[in-house]
Amino acid sequence: MLTAMSDVSRHLPLSNRERVDEAGVTGDWRTALADVVRLAAPLARTADERVAFLGAAGLPASDDPGFADVVEAILAGRRVRIRSLVAATRALLELAGDRPVALSATTSGAVALYAVTRMSFDRRAAVAGSSLRASDDGWTLGRGTVRSAPARDILEFVLGLRDQVPGTSAAREL
Repeated sequence: MLTAMSDVSRHLPLSNRERVDEAGVTGDWRTALADVVRLAAPLARTADERVAFLGAAGLPASDDPGFADVVEAILAGRRVRIRSLVAATRALLELAGDRPVALSATTSGAVALYAVTRMSFDRRAAVAGSSLRASDDGWTLGRGTVRSAPARDILEFVLGLRDQVPGTSAAREL
């Protein structure tokens, strides 16, 4: 019986993948959170914008326009979970508005993956049976018909910042 089971396991998707060194894999998102804060610094032009960003991101207040003290505290502090990175990324996208933001593919993909599992029912229904492919970052979420869109469009949808379903015409909204 054990022999039959081990034979079957060869055909499972994860058992046949190429072996790679995963020593650097961690659940600590401190570096990514620090990067998000660094990206927000030049976008937060006024003290009110800085306070609003830090509050929405769940981070401590800062008088430093460059957020250097916040970045140092993040990097020297305790482990950061993905939900904190999601909150900060959402706050960054709100702060940015239409201005460009250069999130890393790893950060955008991780945030999208976390957020898609916590979307409201109407948003889940809008993308049911589809996979969301970030045309500029190289990651895909889900299974089914491919809806390709920029990572930022996908992030804004799954984070509830926009109602246009990624990969559809502007007329298709929730």
